[in-house]
Formats: sequence, structure tokens, C-alpha cells
Amino acid sequence: MRIYILSIIFLSLFSCKKETQVSKNPIQKDSTTITESTPKDSLKTQSSKPGIFNFQTELCQNKAYFDENKYTKEELEGTYKLYFQLGSVILSTPQVFKLETLQQVRMDRDQILEKLEKDFNEKKKLIENLKIVNTPYWQNVKKETYQSLLHEYEIRKTEVMAFSDPSVLLNKKYSKNCERFIKALNSNDNEMVKEWRKLREEMSKKNSDPQRIRNEFESRLNSPDKKDYAILDLIVFGWGNCANEEISGPLHDEKMEKEFNSLFIKIDSDCDEP
Repeated sequence: MRIYILSIIFLSLFSCKKETQVSKNPIQKDSTTITESTPKDSLKTQSSKPGIFNFQTELCQNKAYFDENKYTKEELEGTYKLYFQLGSVILSTPQVFKLETLQQVRMDRDQILEKLEKDFNEKKKLIENLKIVNTPYWQNVKKETYQSLLHEYEIRKTEVMAFSDPSVLLNKKYSKNCERFIKALNSNDNEMVKEWRKLREEMSKKNSDPQRIRNEFESRLNSPDKKDYAILDLIVFGWGNCANEEISGPLHDEKMEKEFNSLFIKIDSDCDEP
């Protein structure tokens, strides 16, 4: 009897151990399945989705391929505008190199300023609403382009007003390094002519025909309109050139070209010969 009971206990323990071992196998199988499926999903997420962006440069028609998981076509279009269409001089006013143009600008001052303000507001809104790729480099280019527009507007507006009233230059922050011209434009005739002569001499040294610049000065100095000639030169070639140096927009150089091209997986270009 005692041997019989011990046999039953031994068989029960062996049966439990066997069941425990069997129950582990499905868990291991499920664990393997999950582990194997994770890399497959990860690879699917990381794979690039190619899009096509067509753009034009000076001599080339370009077909570019980009990763739609990184950028949208709208962002690339905005970045393209920022690079190719919003560089250098953005606003325009009449170029004053002749006495007749100076007199015309004085007559049409209000209309010129109105057009300038309209153009400025349009460009300002365009830059503000421009959607570009979200990288530090291009976000900084957008910021610098915006600041450059603000500076350029102030300088163009001030210049147009100064042709009629040079005193507007006295308290302009963009004129801090141009004091010699501002002082001359708001001095008596003798001081104005003295600075005008000095400016013309500086211009002659940078010109391929220096004597022509000197002769032109002497001719205008003896003209009944010598004061207007002096104002024209001192504003355009003196204060204007000096103030334009204050406009510091982003550099459109090789680095910008590389940054733009790096947005694409590949670029196919069809170019005309220069």
C-alpha cells in the first residue's frame, strides 16, 4: 500500500513538470514573431518616398528628386523663391544720374513714395508667408532677407525724400557712417561745394577716365544749377553709396548653392551652352 501511494505521487509530479514545459513553447514562439516583425515595420517607416520638383536656373531646366518624408513641394517652392527670386535688390526707385531726372523725382515724389510703399508691403507679406524647409540654415536666410528688405525700404524712401529736403537725413539711423555727406548737404554753399569737390576727386581715382570726371565737375560747378548738381552727387554717390553698405542680406554664394542642392536625392539638368 505504501509503495502504491508513492508511485501515484511520483507520477503526478512528472505530469506537472511536463505540462509546465509544454506551456512555455507557445510564449517563446510568440516572442520570436514579435521580434522578427519589428525590423520589418522599422524599415518600412524609414524608406524614402520620392517626389519630383522642377525648377529653372539661369541656363538649366532641372528635374530634382526629393524625399517627401522630409519636405513638401510647397516648402521647396518657397525655398527656391528665397534663393533665386528674393536676392540682392528687391525694391526699385528711379535712378537719378541726370538733372532732368532729379527734377522729375521732385515733382513725382508722392506718387513714387506711394508705389514704393505698396511694393514694400507686397514683398514683406510674401516673405512673412513664405513656407520654406525647416532647417536652421534656410530659416536664417529667410530672417536675413526680411531684415534686408526693411533696411532697403528705409534707404530708398529716405533718398527720394532727401532729393527735395536733405534735412531728412539728419536723424536717420541708417546714416550713422555717412555724416560727412549729411553735414555737407545741410551746410552753406561753400561747405557743400568743398565736400562735393572732394567726392568727385575720390570718384575720379576709381574711374578708368579720371579726367572726364574732373572736367564734368568743373563744368557743373560753373552751371546756374550747380547746387542741384551738388545735391545730386552728394546724395547718390555720397550718402547713397554709403547707406547701401548698411544693407547686409544673406550671401548668395557657393555655400547657398550647396545647401539648396543638398535638399534633393538627385538632380537631372538640361542646360544650354553659355
